[in-house]
Amino acid sequence: MRRERIVDVLVVGAGPAGLATAAGLAAAGVGEVEVVDRERQAGGIPRHCLHGGFGRLGMTGPQYAERCVAAAVGTGAVLRTGVSVTAWAAPLTVDTTSPRGLERITARAVVLATGARERPRAARLVPGTRPAGVYTTGELQQAADLHRQRIGTRAVVVGAEPVSFTALDTLRRAGVSVAALVTEHPRHQARPARALDARLRHGVPLLTDATVVELVGRGRLSGVALRHRDGRTAHVACDTVVFTGDFVPDHELARRAGLLLDPGTRGPAVDGAFRTDGRGVFAVGNVLHAAEPARAVAREGTRAAEAVRRYLSDGDWPSASVRLRVTAPLAWIAPNRLTPDDPTGAFTLRATEFVARPTLVITQDGRILHRTRPRSPAVPNRPFRVAGEWTGRVDTEGGAVRIALG
Repeated sequence: MRRERIVDVLVVGAGPAGLATAAGLAAAGVGEVEVVDRERQAGGIPRHCLHGGFGRLGMTGPQYAERCVAAAVGTGAVLRTGVSVTAWAAPLTVDTTSPRGLERITARAVVLATGARERPRAARLVPGTRPAGVYTTGELQQAADLHRQRIGTRAVVVGAEPVSFTALDTLRRAGVSVAALVTEHPRHQARPARALDARLRHGVPLLTDATVVELVGRGRLSGVALRHRDGRTAHVACDTVVFTGDFVPDHELARRAGLLLDPGTRGPAVDGAFRTDGRGVFAVGNVLHAAEPARAVAREGTRAAEAVRRYLSDGDWPSASVRLRVTAPLAWIAPNRLTPDDPTGAFTLRATEFVARPTLVITQDGRILHRTRPRSPAVPNRPFRVAGEWTGRVDTEGGAVRIALG
């Protein structure tokens, strides 16, 4: 028999974004705030990250996760793990399954904080055999740090973005030498000091303009085949390969709800108040923009909590919006909808190419709304931001706003 319950706010996802949203709402006294997560332990991705650098105090990932959980529970939010949301029964009603059985939960507002995941080898369409020794960063961290499994002896890391260097550190702790970092881009995408530190400490060669085109090995991986941009091929012997980065939003619930998805981020399209196009449904964190650091999405959760609180108080919901569109080499922008009562904030962008001194040109129906030069260069797999002071010049009844690199 399916039990039925009613709560004020249901948060789906107990990572930093969802927990921060729940903590803010419960602290504001909005009523019953419940967080559900399909994992047995709350805290999200930081639980798997033993390295430091989380939060203002530079905590390890597990310490930061514990702090997020304690903040949410300490303010009165109800946290339930091992609960999978399986379907939408109505716009603000979901069906769940857990060891306690089946439930149907109806809320006044639903917040999707389902996060993002790395695309594994199969999703990247890398051909070859199916040997042991193939990981994503998350799988590597769980195997090496949580379960203390033996990883291998010699690895290739596919990617040279920030999370790639985290994978390199995990391999070092597990006693695995790294043969190379391989990136399809002309150079790495990590902060210069981070990449230089890793290369100096570990002596790891960086192979640029190269792509893994085949995995080789029977039973256990024995190597990877590479193709360089100029057509040259190479073979690197290894018994382990780690596919890093290439994050995609975990948007299944948003898609099942029929919410509008942004073609660039592939997550729910939202405005500056984290509102989707479904009344009463909000989205926050890396389901919107895969993938930002834990501290950044936790700050989003705090802002989202205020937006949800306002909605519960006044019931206002925008009836129309203007879409934001980007042109290559920009990949996406978030938020990606503008509504008449949008708060003026910052927008996060991602590019697919290196642009040392980018100039952003923002237009609507051929009219220039804003032109600015961001302080940071455009680097693939790293965000850069633009302030939103131009949003007041948008015609809310006009066409899409377009953002381009001029």
